[in-house]
Amino acid sequence: MQKGQAGYLDARKKKYGLQALLGFGIVAMILAFGIWKTHTRLNLFTVIAVLGCLPASKQLVEFITMFPYRSVDRKIVREIQEKAPLLTAAYDMVITSKECVMPIDAIVISGKTVFGYASNSKTDPVLLADYIKRTLSANGYAKMTVKIVGEFIPFISRAEGLNSMVQIDRTDDLDHEEKIRDIILTLSM
Repeated sequence: MQKGQAGYLDARKKKYGLQALLGFGIVAMILAFGIWKTHTRLNLFTVIAVLGCLPASKQLVEFITMFPYRSVDRKIVREIQEKAPLLTAAYDMVITSKECVMPIDAIVISGKTVFGYASNSKTDPVLLADYIKRTLSANGYAKMTVKIVGEFIPFISRAEGLNSMVQIDRTDDLDHEEKIRDIILTLSM
């Protein structure tokens, strides 16, 4: 599963959790084998087991970092796809800045407009919109309109409106919108 797809966060948590569990399981087996074989814990197998803890710990840290965040509900994804099929969309992002971590459920992109939905109460919509706008500007996409809302009804209404405008006046901005989406995805873990 790729970053920006619905279900990404849950898939990553599962992957990191299984890798950490497998890693620590292998470490435990190596340690137990060394003690069984030499009848002491002071052996080369113990050193190998300790070194094996490093990659397993890295996976555990990744899992713990992503654990508090959930993937967007499938009903929400379906509704966005039904009501705004012409817009470039991205889901399941946890955007990190120097100041804070801001989960965002979905964004839609139309031309020079980025509109997002962040249901998590810890996400400051104004701070997140400003951060995305500054990042886009630094990457050569100045004069972008970025708005994030915390409620789904205003989000889906605006996304539907943007989709209607695209239906009427369709310009070939898909490549432009994909580049904007990729820049926003680089901000996400």
